[in-house]
Amino acid sequence: MNNPKIREPASMDECVYHTIRTIGEGRVRLWVLREKCPQCGKALMAKPKDPKTNRFKTRAKEYICSECGHTEDIEKYAEKLDANIQYTCPYCKNNGELVTPFRRKRTKILDEDKQKEVYKEALIFKCGKCDKEIKVAKMK
Repeated sequence: MNNPKIREPASMDECVYHTIRTIGEGRVRLWVLREKCPQCGKALMAKPKDPKTNRFKTRAKEYICSECGHTEDIEKYAEKLDANIQYTCPYCKNNGELVTPFRRKRTKILDEDKQKEVYKEALIFKCGKCDKEIKVAKMK
């Protein structure tokens, strides 16, 4: 499988999502970079800012270009995003990296606090060496 090369963010301002997790004896660093405007290609798409506080509106339903004002629905925008992943497999200790579409699926995950399995949204990818699934659950 030929994966594109991962792109490191220069700053956290370039990221839609970033997390570092410990999974068993493994470790996952996952980030999703913002995409450039599909209309003008000059600026990165971002959520609109609140004019009073000058902070991004976290519950906004669209992304907007700061240069040309082009707006895109959050679901449509999210379909284009790719997750960049650096990991140490919790099963075989293999170090790897890959780029995969940023699609979360509802799956069973062991909740360590409750000590039982619960359903959560998670990004699922396979180790490049042992081919076992590694799940990065969405935090609530």
